[in-house]
Amino acid sequence: MIYSFKKYIPVVHKSSFVHPLAAVTGNVIIGKDCYVGPGAAIRGDWGQIILEDGVNVQENCTVHMFPGKSICLKSSAHIGHGAIIHGANLGRNCLIGMNAVIMDDALIGDECIIGAMTFVKAETKIPKRSLVVGNPAKIIKQVSDEMIAWKTKGTQLYQQLPKDCHESLKEVKPLRDIPEQMTLQDDMYHTLREFMKK
Repeated sequence: MIYSFKKYIPVVHKSSFVHPLAAVTGNVIIGKDCYVGPGAAIRGDWGQIILEDGVNVQENCTVHMFPGKSICLKSSAHIGHGAIIHGANLGRNCLIGMNAVIMDDALIGDECIIGAMTFVKAETKIPKRSLVVGNPAKIIKQVSDEMIAWKTKGTQLYQQLPKDCHESLKEVKPLRDIPEQMTLQDDMYHTLREFMKK
């Protein structure tokens, strides 16, 4: 859902996709080819939030800030399931792992990888191409070319996803049996069919 707040109405580029079960509120600008998953909350009530082109904010993420702050998630930032970005700025082509928490006035450099469940304290500055894990966050090494190539390839899947959602995602009633054309492995397929008959 898209909500106005006071004088602000979110701006979402037509190529991007915001799931109907997400909530985007107020002073939010979403660029091209962005994906916002179900359960995500992007709340621009106390400041501006900018998602540059190609950003994805996955299921159950929260993006918010303290009053008077504005934040930017730079192009191709990749925000994993359940992560919280609270008043932090994210560099280009970075990866924020699942359930990580990035706090106010933190600055995550370009092409950083923040591990799952990492806690980045307020005002932390992470240099570009850093691999960061732990609570509190600690830089453990530099991101290699191979690692950033892997990350970039994964993000490209999410940059294709808005187009796929616009073309094929629709609310439906569930099937009550597994169709014959499903491409599960034979043994699993037959097991599931028998289970569904019970």
